[in-house]
Amino acid sequence: MIAILLNDASFEQDIRELLMAFYPGETFTHKEEEAGEAELIVRGVRDGNSFSLDVTPVKKEAVHFALIYPDFSNRFETKNEIKQTLYRLLSVQTGRELPWGTLTGIRPTKIALTKLYDGWTDEQIETYMRETYFTSKEKIDLSIDVAERERRLLSTIDYENGYSLYVGIPFCPTTCLYCSFTSFPIVKWEKRMALYKEALFKEMEYVAEQMKDRPLSTIYFGGGTPTSLNPQDLDEILTKVEELFPVEQAVEFTVESGRPDSITREKLQVLRNHGISRISINPQTMKQATLDLIGRRHTVEDVKEKFLLARELGFDNINMDLIVGLPEETIDDVRQTMEEIKALRPDSVTVHSLAIKRAARLNIYKERYGNLKIVNTQEMIDLTAQYAEEMGLKPYYLYRQKNMAGNFENVGYAELDKAGIYNILIMEEKQTIAACGAGTTTKVYFPAENRIERAENVKEVEQYIDRIDEMIGRKEKLLGRRE
Repeated sequence: MIAILLNDASFEQDIRELLMAFYPGETFTHKEEEAGEAELIVRGVRDGNSFSLDVTPVKKEAVHFALIYPDFSNRFETKNEIKQTLYRLLSVQTGRELPWGTLTGIRPTKIALTKLYDGWTDEQIETYMRETYFTSKEKIDLSIDVAERERRLLSTIDYENGYSLYVGIPFCPTTCLYCSFTSFPIVKWEKRMALYKEALFKEMEYVAEQMKDRPLSTIYFGGGTPTSLNPQDLDEILTKVEELFPVEQAVEFTVESGRPDSITREKLQVLRNHGISRISINPQTMKQATLDLIGRRHTVEDVKEKFLLARELGFDNINMDLIVGLPEETIDDVRQTMEEIKALRPDSVTVHSLAIKRAARLNIYKERYGNLKIVNTQEMIDLTAQYAEEMGLKPYYLYRQKNMAGNFENVGYAELDKAGIYNILIMEEKQTIAACGAGTTTKVYFPAENRIERAENVKEVEQYIDRIDEMIGRKEKLLGRRE
């Protein structure tokens, strides 16, 4: 446990997030009376125009101390100075440096992309990120590379005036050990799916009316696992989308096929019949023992079979998701997975660094899974990048998550014309995303002010059905006054 003791909580979140990066999975207290039970005490004291920080390991006779005089009238600069100071103290305490330095947000490429739009050179961006955030050269180069590719891809889309549509299907065959997404066992809802569709269609009808004067850029079916639906329900929802929205305008229509155990020839044919341009078949790993451990309930051979079936039916833009840092996996396991993926030749690969969120079973049932060894290293990340390069795939989007093992990142790699445009739009927050379904979040972009406002739907399916008018009302407050 780490004690964070502050006499001014203004920068508590920034301090805590940096500590989480150095000590992933650690618990925190803010109570003086509990500090005696902590292994590390971080104390911050604001006194007039000064701010002091000390980092004290309880079991060692050492105190790492610093006193700074930030300009408190400038919150951005003050936050950076406090994080820089704390970073130096923690680096001394741990003997470590972090690949992303003081950056704890989930969109590091947004910094590089914004600077590129402002006319900065690569060299200027590198200097800024190194001096401001202590970011490593490797991560800076990756950020700039991704940002430049994002800018080229977005140049053909009217993203400020247009919008993207997200449809949430919150059902899965089973819940994976690491997963915190909104998903419910499909078997419990099969006989009541009509209720969900009724609510979903009502919400979609409202969104279609509100957005009828705007161009539609992309459509994304996510979840959950949309292909956990039976073919009839899947067909009905896709048909409704076609009736309500100008699908022909969209440059991309993605359906998360996700779990191979949810895929059948009939379902894939439904997707083909509706002109779905991009699908994702996600093994996460090609090690059978890991698949069994994390509750995937499909085999490595299932992955290969369903991928080849999709190719047979004519899908020419297939993504595969992988996770680095899964329990008990070594670099040799990652290498074997990448060899298997390379043999299949997907059009894009998204490599995730394991992030164990609070809602994941792996976190909820720590006592049950506490002995599992979870390792993620830069060497593993570099290996996946090497294989992506060998496959002719280039990085096109990047994001990070809280509690990510190793303080790394998620990277999407794709062939030049097969990049997932929706992924870029949702990460860089340059466009309104109208989202329908349980557990989804609508993001309305106001370009004049370069800001995002959000309207969230409830996660529970029954609550979503019962409160659908309320969900629409939440959207009305934003979509009804959009610029």
